[in-house]
Amino acid sequence: MDRIDAMRAFVTVVNEGTFTRAAERLEMSPQLVSKYVSQLETHLGVRLLNRTTRKIHLTEAGTQYHQRAQQVLNDIDDMENQLDDLHTQAQGLLRISAPVSFAIRHMAPLLSEFQKMHPGVSIDLQLNDRKVDIVEEGFDIALRIGHLKSSSLIAKRLAPIRLVLCASPTYLEQHGTPGHPQDLANHQYLRYSYMDMDTGPSVQKWLQARGRRTGGEMVSNNGDVLVESAKAGAGIALQPTFIAGAAIKEGKLQMLLPEYEPEPMALYAVYAHRQLLASKVRSFIDFIDGFFGEPPYWDRFD
Repeated sequence: MDRIDAMRAFVTVVNEGTFTRAAERLEMSPQLVSKYVSQLETHLGVRLLNRTTRKIHLTEAGTQYHQRAQQVLNDIDDMENQLDDLHTQAQGLLRISAPVSFAIRHMAPLLSEFQKMHPGVSIDLQLNDRKVDIVEEGFDIALRIGHLKSSSLIAKRLAPIRLVLCASPTYLEQHGTPGHPQDLANHQYLRYSYMDMDTGPSVQKWLQARGRRTGGEMVSNNGDVLVESAKAGAGIALQPTFIAGAAIKEGKLQMLLPEYEPEPMALYAVYAHRQLLASKVRSFIDFIDGFFGEPPYWDRFD
């Protein structure tokens, strides 16, 4: 016996007044409705209804059970309706993990526009450059930058991410402009401590050589700090254009060795499941896809 079906059959019989009308409402046979009610009484060990040929009468136990059963069924219907709304309408709390510098520079307009279109969605944006475990840490979506390895997670590519070598005009006037990756060995390097991606053989060789040197190097786990240091003339930085692009466009930084530019990485939206995706997650992924343009607006230097 399905207790919920039996409970619903009993409540419908009481509300409709007859087994026949209850069967019509439930779209089943009167015999099946009667069977459900009988099974429910057997399960509870009490008589709920006194039946006559024309009418039904609630027993004292039936009256008490009917009130509680009606409330239980209402609660179940409300719960299912709420879950259906979450699936069909974008609402609820959307927890997003995103890289620090990217989020600070580029997420606020996106989130503002998204919430205008989906006012039922609340946003919890957590900034972190480490690779979060979206399932264990309870995130709906993580934005990640890099060359993603295969995993059980779903990844949606959103935009290319260029890495460029850059330095300020003042620094280059004092130390010279490198014309070949070999020339980089004599320059000050502003190193991003999470730089573990493939940066191309020539640049990578220089980075490895710089890693063996002592003195004359700045290391930080934040790209904005390194770009600001490069603008101040502290050295050469290898940074994504979503951080350095504005300074390059303004002439405060100059790109170096463009012919040796590393292969672009990408910005991805990563989430746990493709099927039965909550509408808030699906709506956000659809919204962010193409939001930054192609090429992304931070790469438009003209």
